Amino acid sequence: MSTIHTTFREAAVLVPVYRDAAGDLQLVLVRRGDFGVHGGQLAFPGGKRDPDDNSLLSTALRETEEEIHLPPTSVEVLTQLPAVSTNASGFRVTPFLGRITRPAEEWRWMEHEIAEVLEVSVRHLADPATHGEELVQFPNWPDPQQIAFYRVGEYRLWGLSYRIIRPLIAPLLAGKWDI
Repeated sequence: MSTIHTTFREAAVLVPVYRDAAGDLQLVLVRRGDFGVHGGQLAFPGGKRDPDDNSLLSTALRETEEEIHLPPTSVEVLTQLPAVSTNASGFRVTPFLGRITRPAEEWRWMEHEIAEVLEVSVRHLADPATHGEELVQFPNWPDPQQIAFYRVGEYRLWGLSYRIIRPLIAPLLAGKWDI
């Protein structure tokens, strides 16, 4: 039987975007390490709010620096996005869209939490051929669930991260924010 949460733990993520040398809009994702509830999943850098964080934005920036070594000085926050809750793990996640200055060198990351950093073209995600749906049986759920996702190489971007990025693709491509 699935667990329905009535109280949620606070968390925050950064939705990092930048324009590459060709002017294409790129989204930065992480692939979580192969452990825990979210093992192997594509996600945005971020995590649980610590008692020392003075805001959810502080959480998102701190976690981003810890996970992918992107300092807050390389992030210009464009907007706070609507919070998204997940019954599966009991989090209410506040995302922040941020224009970033990509590191000049290769990405570095916290290896015990992150398996890799991926840069994905927003135009790629807008292509209907990358979108799919699949019936999935989760261990704690009584019935299979229809899950929508984006294909990102050999991976699938689904769940909370999918729900955060899906409504952003058209406005990003339309130039709603100066990136």
